[in-house]
Amino acid sequence: MPREYTVTRTPVHAKSGIDYAAELNESQFAAVTAPPGPSLVIAGAGSGKTRTLTYRVAYLLDNGIRPSNILLLTFTNKAAREMLERVGELVPLDTRDLWGGTFHSIGNRILRRHAREIGWEPGFTIMDREDQKELLAGTVEESGIDTKAVRFPKPEVLGDLFSLAVNTGEAIEDIVHHRYPYFHHLVPQIESLQERYERKKRETNSMDFDDLLEKPLRLLRERKELLELYQRQFEWILVDEYQDTNLLQAEFIDLLAAPQNNVMVVGDDAQSIYSWRGADFRNILEFPDRYEGARKYVIETNYRSVPEILSLANAAIAPNTKQFRKNLAPARPDRQVRPALAPLQDPVTQAAFVAQRILELRDEGVELNEIAVLYRAHFHAMEIQLELTKRGIPFVITSGLRFFEQAHIKDTAAFMKFVFNRRDEVAFKRLVRMLPGVGNKGADKLWREWLASGAQDAETVTSFSEILLKFKVGSKAKTGWEQFAYTLDELVDFGGRPKPPAKMMPSILEGVYEDYMKGKFTNYEYRKQDLLQLERYAERFDDLGEFLTQLSLLAGQDAVEATAAQDKESVCLSSVHQAKGLEWKVVFCVWLADGMFPNSRVLDEDGEDQRGLEEERRLFYVAVTRARDELYLTYPLLWHGSFTGEVLQRPSRFLDEIPSELMEEWRVGMGW
Repeated sequence: MPREYTVTRTPVHAKSGIDYAAELNESQFAAVTAPPGPSLVIAGAGSGKTRTLTYRVAYLLDNGIRPSNILLLTFTNKAAREMLERVGELVPLDTRDLWGGTFHSIGNRILRRHAREIGWEPGFTIMDREDQKELLAGTVEESGIDTKAVRFPKPEVLGDLFSLAVNTGEAIEDIVHHRYPYFHHLVPQIESLQERYERKKRETNSMDFDDLLEKPLRLLRERKELLELYQRQFEWILVDEYQDTNLLQAEFIDLLAAPQNNVMVVGDDAQSIYSWRGADFRNILEFPDRYEGARKYVIETNYRSVPEILSLANAAIAPNTKQFRKNLAPARPDRQVRPALAPLQDPVTQAAFVAQRILELRDEGVELNEIAVLYRAHFHAMEIQLELTKRGIPFVITSGLRFFEQAHIKDTAAFMKFVFNRRDEVAFKRLVRMLPGVGNKGADKLWREWLASGAQDAETVTSFSEILLKFKVGSKAKTGWEQFAYTLDELVDFGGRPKPPAKMMPSILEGVYEDYMKGKFTNYEYRKQDLLQLERYAERFDDLGEFLTQLSLLAGQDAVEATAAQDKESVCLSSVHQAKGLEWKVVFCVWLADGMFPNSRVLDEDGEDQRGLEEERRLFYVAVTRARDELYLTYPLLWHGSFTGEVLQRPSRFLDEIPSELMEEWRVGMGW
């Protein structure tokens, strides 16, 4: 019989001195000071969710929990960074040992430790969407499928399809049947391609974003000793935005939390709006069923919006049958201004109304950056963009190409990726295709020569040029090929180890890439400034692997942190999906017509459970709760469709569900 032995904790720091009862409201305090065991915190919009999570971490630390025994999971790097910074301000303790970050970054951290146990090397490359697209294109080509003889899914469609299969646990056949029925006859080829794609990733020592979730989960399922190791380490688990978790993320949490189940998940079921990318609404609804004895805390005091907006928001979400019932209560006084409902003649009139009202608000002292126009689909913003431009009102569109996904950023990263992982076929081919006269076939030929050289498996390469200059290249590419080879030489030190990323940037720019940009891009100067900004960002990293990891993770974010650097005096135009988590003084929610918002596809396809319609209603709820002071709800009465001609629009059923006394109807005339 084993001997029982207990290791006691050594006090490692003084307590923070926080008066939790004084600094939190009653509901927040109950959640922050929850006893051990599973806890579900339903935090309504604007109720201080981040504050609750931050103080919960501080409370655990104040009660002797070591930072290394806490795991904080978020959905954006920004959220994790802000929470950890705030914890550091609250508690006089070095929290660097606390594991905090996105599911993908935590998965990456685990895989860097244990990659060999699933057939990868620790120096694997993380592919972003463009890299994945190229690797899939190569996989399709190698498969021998004649994509010209039959309409076959493009690489980006295959990537989405495979991603859904991984994140939802559904079979390829089922996903094709429901989402891509026109490809159903190709299911055997698609399934075969998924297997080929998996082998290709292993051969090139590359992983995509889904691997950062699926592979760590596989490790925990298959390696009991590893599971027990991390279960012992992560005694306390906290999860932000739990309503957005998918099947893999929920199981990842369940495995790590067992057996003591000291897990606190925080979220708002009324803001679950990402089923289209695999999020499973049932995770939060069924949490009390999965975790026996789970305590539920509901935080309803809203510090963001005026009472008039909250009354409308509560009424908007009330018809949903599948939800945790709550009632947002205002902390702010009445403003005596009800949300405006403005039916308008057509999309052009709607745009004119929005633009004119924005100018009036500006004259009333509301800054442009405190105003947002939200819509269900991107094409809804077209007339508004034109009208704002005509009236000289600056605006930003959050759906623009992300900074880290732009071609010149990815080109620069390819140099670094190849030096870091010499088996990275995608990075190598991206680089050589920059050369004159080198297309896909030429890139394939050069890659085969590189593999034949054996350099991809050498411990280090001190001189790339000695190897590459022996290859046969066309006369057009000869000069560029030499520059390329010598540039790679400059990216490693005398021992063949990669230099820090910031020290690589001048060599990449001056060696070959600046000339390429001049011939490739019309806005060369702007792109060069971007690369100088990238160089400044790279100065934070001494380790190239960590820099490339962060670059890939940032490219995969749903929002663009770089937009913060844009002109502050700009109206924000955004889809509602991208506006989640943000707020403005004034919000215009446009195109609130049936078939537009809610989306026509949902109205046509929704089954008896009304799952799609309820998610659309949650999306509307997210839109209206972004507003602090004023809310404008608009829709065009007439719309000229591409195929249907002029159509009479019905107001959104979501508007019909709101009592009329909660809105003030505006009758807008046309003064032209």
